[in-house]
Amino acid sequence: MLDILIIGGGPIGIACGLEAQKAGLSFLIVEKGCLVNSLYNYPSTMTFFSTSEKLEIGGVPFVTISNKPTRSEALEYYRRVATSNNMPINLFEEVKSVKKEGEAFIITTSKTSYQAKKVILSTGFYDIPVKLGIPGEELPKVKHYYKDPHYYAMQKVVVVGSSNSAIDVALETYRKGVEVTLVIRGDEVSSRVKYWVRPDIINRIKEGSIKAHFNSHLRAIREQEVDIETPEGIITIPNDFVMAMTGYKPNFEFLKSLGIILSDDKYIPHYHPDTMETNLPGLYLAGVVCGGLDTHLWFIENSRVHAEMIMEDILKKLD
Repeated sequence: MLDILIIGGGPIGIACGLEAQKAGLSFLIVEKGCLVNSLYNYPSTMTFFSTSEKLEIGGVPFVTISNKPTRSEALEYYRRVATSNNMPINLFEEVKSVKKEGEAFIITTSKTSYQAKKVILSTGFYDIPVKLGIPGEELPKVKHYYKDPHYYAMQKVVVVGSSNSAIDVALETYRKGVEVTLVIRGDEVSSRVKYWVRPDIINRIKEGSIKAHFNSHLRAIREQEVDIETPEGIITIPNDFVMAMTGYKPNFEFLKSLGIILSDDKYIPHYHPDTMETNLPGLYLAGVVCGGLDTHLWFIENSRVHAEMIMEDILKKLD
């Protein structure tokens, strides 16, 4: 029987593994995708808002060329942390269920089953996109994930949203010759957009290089056009692709299936703020999964401490 099974092989899951390793506990990390799967699915051109020091885990230095690390640098860093520490990680293995029997957890995966005294859930929120809920959203031209701007060159693209991801998509595709239309439900570009990027998008909108509809909503999508509800009424414009950068959410159904209590409004899971233990004794949460629908509350830089908090509590209870 394992001391700990960690669900999720992202930065915080790896950080939990490092703490377990330091404590001399037996553990296994199970990840349904590739190593740091969420980061791998980030845009290929992405630059982090955080500095490399704030992305470090386990006291391992993260050395980068510039102050703001890139996606590729982060992938290399976390891979080297995992491999250099010989961490036991099973990739491309999905956890299907977690059930408590007596003092042990039975974890069933797509490949086998395990027994563990404690379970840490560090699954992030990047797997399930927040849907628009409008006609035509199921069309192949609608994308909730974005990798590279070249794919959209010489096309007419509608970008929904005003967060960092939406603004990055708008600017990068515009610079590849794309005719970009932003649909923003508020009256301005989000104040949370990276401080060095926000003036760029505001100026592109002012000069008319990128068209923006504020206080507006996308209402329908068809093969060659879309309907946008604006303060002046519904307008229809030609369209080749829709980039719905409307955010992502944790797998709430999976959390519920484990027996974790979620709040009624924002689906924030129940956990003790000092130990990260959920309402199910022995089951802990770590990382951005703790935020429910408030996915902007937790990042790598402010949830790294979860690993130390959890391990401190686990060691007390195992003793």
